Amino acid sequence: MRDVFHEELESITADHLKMTALVRDAIESATKALLNADLQLAEKVIERTINIMARQQPVASDLRRLVSSLRISADLERMGDLAHHIAKLARMRYPNSAVPTEVVDVITEMGSAASRIVEKMAVVLEFRDTTRALEIDSDDDEMDKLQRKLISTILGPDWVHSVESAVDMAFASRYFERFSDHAVSIAQRVYYTETGEFAPKS
Repeated sequence: MRDVFHEELESITADHLKMTALVRDAIESATKALLNADLQLAEKVIERTINIMARQQPVASDLRRLVSSLRISADLERMGDLAHHIAKLARMRYPNSAVPTEVVDVITEMGSAASRIVEKMAVVLEFRDTTRALEIDSDDDEMDKLQRKLISTILGPDWVHSVESAVDMAFASRYFERFSDHAVSIAQRVYYTETGEFAPKS
């Protein structure tokens, strides 16, 4: 009976890893669509993320790990939603690029940071790696710095673009920042599940 239970828990982890791979693909594609005004790619991301989490639901029932798995599923779903929002920004401004030249670099960095975070998150989920779980909090700090850099640019005296463009970039930065926050939440849940303790703050 216990073996069956463990098999069910492992199947939940496998489902989370499939969801993580979808989320990683979505955030990478959404960033490309945003930077390149790629309508076709944006539509693909939107279509995929609408249904990204509908297929796999945990079925086992046990203490910390099961409750954690349900919350992890919700975090992964929200990460998919945020990639969807980024792609929608690209679609909304097509055929123009939503990203002014001055902030291309920082948006590119935010997309790269999001990809690195979700890749590390996959390792945390697969191997229940508490050391990597703690690292994600520091990775999130880097994303927060990038967000502040972007906001200071659009609020600075040298910003020559429309208010609409500034709002787009503020939303984009928020979506990337929240994407990273959900990864932190997942990492903290894994840490708690494995140790029975809350993760220390960086």
